Amino acid sequence: MPEYLFQLNGITTKKNRPYQAMMNHNGSGGNEKSPGPHDRVSRFQKASKVIQISIRRNAPIEMGGCNCPVVVEGINDVRTLRELGFIGLIEKVNRGWPISKLVAYLHSTYGVRNSEDGKGSVILLMDWDRTGGRLQKSIRERMESMDVKIDEELRIELMKTMKP
Repeated sequence: MPEYLFQLNGITTKKNRPYQAMMNHNGSGGNEKSPGPHDRVSRFQKASKVIQISIRRNAPIEMGGCNCPVVVEGINDVRTLRELGFIGLIEKVNRGWPISKLVAYLHSTYGVRNSEDGKGSVILLMDWDRTGGRLQKSIRERMESMDVKIDEELRIELMKTMKP
């Protein structure tokens, strides 16, 4: 049974992949969309780069960052980002405010573009469930209607990487 090494943010893990043994040696076992081990490694490496870029953008200006806040759903998301190394501002959606008030707050607090790098003024990172998708779309559409630039690269790349 083959073993593959995966590395993300300096952490290397070994995973047994029993389903790999069922694949024939000439291809992917008939499922052309199923990525091989090299595709997985490259996806995780790309996700790691996007995470590092987002951590750098989130860091305070004094630490060489862009002071770009990350907008997440709740307290558990904040804890997870802190464990990953995000040290800058993290804003929570679930604070008892209607979406329109949150969007107005984000617009008035962070502006339409990040003044340090000219990219999105906030990094929008909602969960992958149905509610998270709806929140992501609603907040993005409302902020874009006010000409606010949004950074969704982290969410998009993580979704691609974690897709089974």
